[in-house]
Amino acid sequence: MPWNSQGGGGNGPWGNQGGGNNPWGKGGGGGQPPDLDELLQKAKDGLGRMFPGSGGNGRMIGLLLLGLLILWGATGFYKVNPDELGVVLRFGRFVGTTTPGLNYHLPYPIEQALTPPVTRINKLELGYRSSNGEARRVGLTRDGGDESLMLTGDENIVDINFSVFWQINDPEKFLFNVRDPEGTVQVVAQSAMREIIGQLPIRAPLFENRQSIGDRTRDRMQELLDAYQTGVSVVQVQLLKADPPAEVIDAFNDVQRAKADQERLGNEADAYRNSIIPVAKGEAEKTIQEAQGYKQQVVAIAQGESKRFTSVQQAYRLAPDVTAKRLYIETLESVLQNSQKVVIDPEAKGLVPYLALPDLKHKGDK
Repeated sequence: MPWNSQGGGGNGPWGNQGGGNNPWGKGGGGGQPPDLDELLQKAKDGLGRMFPGSGGNGRMIGLLLLGLLILWGATGFYKVNPDELGVVLRFGRFVGTTTPGLNYHLPYPIEQALTPPVTRINKLELGYRSSNGEARRVGLTRDGGDESLMLTGDENIVDINFSVFWQINDPEKFLFNVRDPEGTVQVVAQSAMREIIGQLPIRAPLFENRQSIGDRTRDRMQELLDAYQTGVSVVQVQLLKADPPAEVIDAFNDVQRAKADQERLGNEADAYRNSIIPVAKGEAEKTIQEAQGYKQQVVAIAQGESKRFTSVQQAYRLAPDVTAKRLYIETLESVLQNSQKVVIDPEAKGLVPYLALPDLKHKGDK
């Protein structure tokens, strides 16, 4: 052995073995193992020297050992808070769980209890860190990357801040399957969010429904965490902010304003078209209806005149003199209807042979 001298003098770690200073009280390098009864007797004699007295030494020693045993047993009591679950380990191996309240396990090192907070909702912040109610952006991480910058499906870069809320659903898996649960949840959250954002155009996180992106990320995270058997349940993923990188945000805003102007002008053109086309269609329909009405009117008048001429012709064949006189009178009536008429009676004596019939008619109308 390293502590044995070259000459075999017996200068081991316990001192001079020949002098009786080793823990077994005997010398010699290759003797028989010490007697257990002899060791107990020596221990009793040593305690007797420490507590001098008569025959009460053994009783005092027993009480002392009993008190130490009671104190050691009392160390097995432990408290589990309402938001925790007790996990009992026996020589480092999982043996069961305990409910909130005062519980007991065999004293250490036989058993020990862990109390993970199984009902507590833990919050993980990615892309930012909040302090005093204010959020500040996180720069480069230890691996030289930026946890908030992500590549979209249309090859654009977007700066995303989001939060992950998670809790423990299986304490055994949480304690024994994962060395760094919070770090694992953070890595899985970044991976799931990058996967979802990589499938979408940049307009999706900027202008569309962000909650759907958070729900898809939560489902993907849960699949990965279940595959790793982490014992973690993802409650919610909140997409808080999505902006272009600060270096290009001015140019991006200019592009968005141009797109907004383009969309506005297109909407105005559509509105003008929608207001003009119905009016033009209405005017065209009106003209068509008037033409059709005029057509029907002319045709009806022509048909009426034709029928009238036919009836007159038939009457003329039956009574030519009467019909001719009637036609003459009707023709004069139509000709003289709107003209001034003067009646002169050549046989009248002593009177003015002039009668202004139109004037008398107008005076009668008054």
